Amino acid sequence: MAGHFAPFTALAERLLPLSSPAGNDGSHDEGHILRVWRNAAAIQAGEGGDPRLIAAAVLLHDCVSVEKTSPQRAQASKLAAERAETILLAEGWSAADRAAVAHAVHAHSFSARVPIESLEAAIVQDADRLDAIGLIGVARCFYVAGRTGGGLFHPLDPMAEHRPLDDHAFALDHFETKLLRLADTFQTATGRAMAQRRTEALRQFRDAILSEI
Repeated sequence: MAGHFAPFTALAERLLPLSSPAGNDGSHDEGHILRVWRNAAAIQAGEGGDPRLIAAAVLLHDCVSVEKTSPQRAQASKLAAERAETILLAEGWSAADRAAVAHAVHAHSFSARVPIESLEAAIVQDADRLDAIGLIGVARCFYVAGRTGGGLFHPLDPMAEHRPLDDHAFALDHFETKLLRLADTFQTATGRAMAQRRTEALRQFRDAILSEI
């Protein structure tokens, strides 16, 4: 796996074993980290930024696991940022670089709502959010719903025309409460363009599934 993080293969070899704690769910596994890295590399190619800082932040952005249903969920990225700083201290990174990576890790989270203070943090946030939309986002959304006891959609009112949206109960509701809105939150021009294409894929999937029920 580490070889896919070139030119930061050696860094990935050291950090990947620390990147996804035991018990982490399959929507935040090494595959997710690799996809986020590929997204980040594509955005960095268009926007610039320090690729070493971006790579470290991507590798460590989920290094602390908090279940989506936990009341502590909004603290997950803060806890991950603190752990990332500790890990990079042991790696011999400078205080400035540790702080830059920690900020990117903390700020990547949707629920944390941390203001972006660097290009690297913007890229990591966009790269992570790209993995929540498009057809990968569809797969992850329904996976998480099944894992946490949610249903596919309300059997009589799938678009919540006569009920409140409840994305804890129904996966399709999550499209309306969050996923279809994510493109408006992207920080970089490159990321926004990628997000618009993936958002259209979400809409097409939603419309297709509605046509079958």
